[in-house]
Formats: sequence, structure tokens, C-alpha cells
Amino acid sequence: MGFMNHHDHQTASHEGIKTVGVVDKLCDFSSNSDLCICIVTWNMNGQVSYEDLAELVGSSRKFDLLVVGLQEVPRDNILQLLQAALAETHIVLGKAIMQSLQLYVFGPKNSGSLVKELQVDKHSVGGFGGLIRRKKGAVAIRINYKGIRMEFISCHLSAHASKVEERNWQCKHISHSLFSKNWNPYAKPTHITVWLGDLNYRIQGIDTHPARYLIQKDHHRMLTRKDQLLQEAERGRIFNGYCEGRLTFKPTYKYDVGSSKYDTSYKVRVPAWTDRILFKIEDVEKINATLRSYESMDGIYSSDHKPVKAHLCLKLEKLLPL
Repeated sequence: MGFMNHHDHQTASHEGIKTVGVVDKLCDFSSNSDLCICIVTWNMNGQVSYEDLAELVGSSRKFDLLVVGLQEVPRDNILQLLQAALAETHIVLGKAIMQSLQLYVFGPKNSGSLVKELQVDKHSVGGFGGLIRRKKGAVAIRINYKGIRMEFISCHLSAHASKVEERNWQCKHISHSLFSKNWNPYAKPTHITVWLGDLNYRIQGIDTHPARYLIQKDHHRMLTRKDQLLQEAERGRIFNGYCEGRLTFKPTYKYDVGSSKYDTSYKVRVPAWTDRILFKIEDVEKINATLRSYESMDGIYSSDHKPVKAHLCLKLEKLLPL
């Protein structure tokens, strides 16, 4: 999974997170890719509307699989709402639910026969999933689709800027715990692993008003050097060898609900890229991955987080056995 032991991160070699650029916005199924995946993560802040979910999945669906990871999900039947929004094109292939932490994989209608394997797992690291709806941990789905073995991990990690080490530990603990109970040493490894969710890493080393000034002036890319997730990966502590799109969009947290204004409460939190999508190709000789888009969805206002969406296309370099 690309994670390193806590005690050897200073001596072992590491790559950190590789920042990859977006190639273009379009995907030609016939020639450019064998499988296109739309990946969405959103902390819902306990609120939901059908209109927001419909916008989340979009109407122009230039993808095969849709992966939706949700945090702080309200008690409403979210799957039913998502199915209604996707009824014309996609069906649910798999789901993993741990109270307010939920993950769904949708595929085209009549694509069930293309699924050769499906496993789900979950792992809690604390939080409150009942009335408060803030369960911390991860839910995961392993799926073999068209002969491509994929693992999707949707997580919600501990909050607050000071909890960097705790988040690092949670990442590694989740990675080592998922699917470990029925581990099969003879099973073929996944071709691609995708982490998505509210990882809760913050921007540190700058006060909120200078940070907001840079964002207002469209210079928010300068804040990436102060991003805890990229810093910790660079130190070899987490997500070794993973890829992420360039953070060209504004920090996705914390907004005043119902607006595009950053936190005006007495805490006036420093904006942060808490919501992320990372991926790792386990064998680059077999699969080529192209990131077509990586963006926030700023037109959704019902939460204090903005959703983040990535469009990832895979090309088989060699014929893969089913």
C-alpha cells in the first residue's frame, strides 16, 4: 500500500506524493482508455438535498465507473437518492458503510457480468457515528472489473491542525488493517489503489488572514508548500509512491454553510485542502493512468466542505488475466 513503518521513515528511501498534471478534460473511450473512473469525495456535514447529489454525479457521464465516498452522512437513505439520480445510466455494483462513513461504486447498466470479484471491509479509528454523525476510520471496496483489480478506500481522519501524527498513524493503521482478516498470500495484488476522503490535513505555518488574502488574489497555489499532507509524504511518513493532481482549486474547507465565504465564526479557521483523492499504480508496466481532471465543486453550498472530483482513465499496457 506504499506506507512505511513508523521507525524506519528516516532511513528508508521514499518518493513522497508525485504531483501529476491534468492531460485534458475529455476521454475517448474507443482509443484513449480501457476504463474511465469518476471519483468523488464529499464531507456532507450532516446535510443533504437531492439537487446537490444530482449535481455531484453530473448529467454528462463520460465514465465507466463512478466511485462516491461520503463523510458525515445524514440518516437519510443516501443510496436511494444516488440511485434515483443515476437511474438512466448506472447501477450500484458495491457499497461499504460504517454509520456516517459511506462508499459506493456504480457501473453502467448491464455491467454486472464484468465484475469478477467484490470484497468490502471497514475499520474504525474512533469518532462518533450516531447522533453526531462524525465516525472516523475508513470503508473500502475491492473490485475486479474488466480484469482490472482495484481497491478504493474512503476515509475520515482526525480533525485539527495539531493532530498530524495522529492522522499519520491512522493512515498506516487503516492500510495495514483493511482486508487483513481474510488475507490470502496467493491472491493477486491490486493494479491500482485509490484513497479518497476527508483526510483532514491542514495548512500550517501561516495565519488565516494572510492565507485568505492569497486565495482571494488567486495565489492559493503558494499555500501548497504549507500543506501538511504533502509535507508528511515528502518526509516519507505516509502515501509513499502515490500520485495526486495539482492543487489548482481553492482549499475546500471550512466554508460558511450556504455560501462561498470561508469560516466567519469566532474560530476563523485557516482554509485547508482537507478533501483529497490519491492513487497509486502498483505495476506501471501493466497499466497506464491518465488524470483527466482534478477539481472542487464550488457550486454546492449545503456543507462546510466543497466536494472534490477526479476523472481517472486507465489503459492496459498488457492483456490482464481475469
